[in-house]
Amino acid sequence: MEETTAPGITGMPYAGAEKETLHASLDRHRDAVLWKLEGLDDEQLRRPMTPSGTSLLGLVKHLASVEYAWFVETFGGKVEPLWFDPYTDEDLRPDKDDTTPRIVDFYTRARTAADRKITELPLDIMGHPAWRRHDVSLRWVLVHMIEETARHAGHMDILRELIDGVTGDHRPE
Repeated sequence: MEETTAPGITGMPYAGAEKETLHASLDRHRDAVLWKLEGLDDEQLRRPMTPSGTSLLGLVKHLASVEYAWFVETFGGKVEPLWFDPYTDEDLRPDKDDTTPRIVDFYTRARTAADRKITELPLDIMGHPAWRRHDVSLRWVLVHMIEETARHAGHMDILRELIDGVTGDHRPE
């Protein structure tokens, strides 16, 4: 029998159906995002590491915001009330009340809500993002969010290495 998952990467299908493959790819990057937070204290997680103020916790807050927007709002779902303006850079900055558990829980809820939409909707369904002039398919949103999450996971790779030297694209087994 042919092996269908990559060694060291739980659940990554080699020969899965399109939606399964796209979802697994997104999950792999989502898991890397959370792994980049492990073992750091609150000060390290919120520390601005670039001139623009990028921090690990801010990137997770942003990713939660865009998961809700692209997967839930675009396809007619209800997004939880936000305490910041997602159309400004407020979603990239942890404010004084943004504890690590608050942001990680927010990301977990956004991810769960997005997963419900991914599971229940066909790839070809069209949705309308309120901030765009055109409709998009769930397939396009999945590809876009893989790109978005991978891009920010890469940023997190660099920030984490600058903080404590930890590197890698996924949690070691």
